[in-house]
Amino acid sequence: MNINDIAKEVFEIESNEIAKLSKLLTDDFTEAIHAIINTKGKFIISGMGKSGIIGKKIAATLASTGTPSFFLHPGEAYHGDLGMIEKDDILLLISNSGETDEILKLIPFLKSQQNTIISMSGKPTSTLAKNSNYHLNISIDKEACPLQLAPMSSTTATLVMGDAIAASLMKVRNFKDENFALFHPGGSLGRRLLTKIKDVMKTDNLPICNENTIAKDIIHGITDGKCGLVVVLDNQTIKGIITDGDIRRVMESQEEKFFKLKAKDIMTKSGKMIKEDSKLIEASDIMSENKINSLIVVNKNDELSGIVQMYDLGI
Repeated sequence: MNINDIAKEVFEIESNEIAKLSKLLTDDFTEAIHAIINTKGKFIISGMGKSGIIGKKIAATLASTGTPSFFLHPGEAYHGDLGMIEKDDILLLISNSGETDEILKLIPFLKSQQNTIISMSGKPTSTLAKNSNYHLNISIDKEACPLQLAPMSSTTATLVMGDAIAASLMKVRNFKDENFALFHPGGSLGRRLLTKIKDVMKTDNLPICNENTIAKDIIHGITDGKCGLVVVLDNQTIKGIITDGDIRRVMESQEEKFFKLKAKDIMTKSGKMIKEDSKLIEASDIMSENKINSLIVVNKNDELSGIVQMYDLGI
C-alpha cells in the first residue's frame, strides 16, 4: 500500500467533484446573491454535524469580508435561540441530504416570520430544497472516503460553494483590501493598510548634515544615527541623502581624495521620500520597487519629519 497514492486519490476525487459544481449553478445562485446584497438584515448560517462545521467557516469568511453573518446551531435555535433571528435576516440552511430533522424544524418558524431561505443540499428534490426561496446544488457523485461513508467530497463542495458566495458578494460590493483590513486590525495586513508612517517613523536624533559637512563627519553621522544614512539639509530644505552604500562606492572610486570630499560631492539628490500620513503599505511598495530599506519622511510642507526603515513596518 502506497500512502502517497491514497492521498493523491483523495485529491483527484475531490477536485473532480468540485469541478462539476459550476455545471450545477442555476439562476438561484445569482438571485440569492442579490437577495443578500439587498437585505437590511443579517446573513445567518445553520447546519448540523459536519455541515455545521463548514457553516461556521462560511459565516466567519462572510463576516470578515463585509457581510454581517454568524452561525446558529439548529438544535440551540429550536430551544430558544430563534429569538436571534429577525424578520429581515436571510438564512442559509445546509444539509447534504436535505432531510436533516433539526434543520427542517426551523422552516415553519422562518416561513411564519417570512424570512428568505437559501438552502444548500445535494438533492434538489429534497424537503429542504422545496421549502427554500433559493436552492444551491452541491450534489456529488463520489465521496473521497474509501468506505463511501464519511462526508469528504460533499463537505468540500459545501465549503467551495460558500467561498463562491463570499467571493461574489465581495465583487458586487467592490470590497477592497482596505475594507478587509478594517476587520483584521490586529494582523499584519491590518497594520500595513491602517497604520500611518508617522506612527512608526524615527523622529529622535535624526542623522542630518549640511552640504559642507566633511566625509569624516558624515561617516560618524551614519554610525551614530543607526539608520544607514544621513539626510543633507539646507535650513529645512532637503537637498539629498547619503547612504552607507554611497560612502563605500565613493571610497572605492575616489579613494585618494575621499576625506577631502563634502556632503554635496557625495549625496544623491533624488532620495526617495514619503509623506508622514501615508500608509505602511505605500512605504513597503516604494521600498520593494526601488530595492531600498529606508525612506525620508516629510510633512505636508515637504520638510523633514522622520526616517522610516523596512523593519519599522513590521511586515
